[in-house]
Amino acid sequence: MDTQRLTRTALPLTALALLPLLAACGTESAGDGPGSRSVGSGSRAEVTGVHWKVDSLTVGGRTEQAPDDAYLRISDDGEVHGNYGCNTFGSTATFKKDGIDFATARSTEMACGDASMKFEETLARMLDAGTFTPGTADGELTLTTADGDTVRLSEEKPAELYGTRWRIDSLLDHEVATSLPEAAEGKAWFTLDKKAGTLSGSLGCNEVAAQATVSEGEITLGNPRTTRKMCSDSLMAAERTLLELFKGTVEYRIDHRTITLTSENNVGVGAVADK
Repeated sequence: MDTQRLTRTALPLTALALLPLLAACGTESAGDGPGSRSVGSGSRAEVTGVHWKVDSLTVGGRTEQAPDDAYLRISDDGEVHGNYGCNTFGSTATFKKDGIDFATARSTEMACGDASMKFEETLARMLDAGTFTPGTADGELTLTTADGDTVRLSEEKPAELYGTRWRIDSLLDHEVATSLPEAAEGKAWFTLDKKAGTLSGSLGCNEVAAQATVSEGEITLGNPRTTRKMCSDSLMAAERTLLELFKGTVEYRIDHRTITLTSENNVGVGAVADK
């Protein structure tokens, strides 16, 4: 296999979001040629425009379950956005008579737990390996390589702002994302209660609650009320960063099952909807 195709590049989030657009311009990566509308047992119309949650990989007869964050979405024009399980990536898809090819991806480069990173490396390598034969049935998608390895995915509905338990998985600083300290992974989260007008959750160590007023694309947070436990230095440092968001109004943006909260000084958090 060509090792150059396995190289991934760390990029700021804004640059990453632009990559599929730039790659698609002036090319035929969206597959506009004759016969490109039908690929394997899953038509292009059935594959595109859906948020596919990655459920598992089977490589060499061994199946590995995916982290909760892993997903793949192919736009009608061939743009690809996804998450390997830790890092977000962008690419393009070419629809051919014999299947789907994915162009070499570009991704952010956060560090996560060993299990997530191992899965990420395998999925990134698979998507870069060659042509996939797609198959769709009952809201599920399988992508199968010529060697018989498979990526199994299922359609996932978008999350609601209110009532969703949003698990914080990254810190944002001027459009660059870094992962939470390992000690805080899976422990920091928040939820919004529309009726009570509150935000509540955990900062990783201590619980937090505050008034929350939601307007068009913005959330104004009141003074936070927290418990007073002491935890490790890394957890307390992460908590101090998260508490900075409670000093006024943050912009929010939901993209299917992810949300970002960004303050006026361009720092914030990224979170994903828990099951």
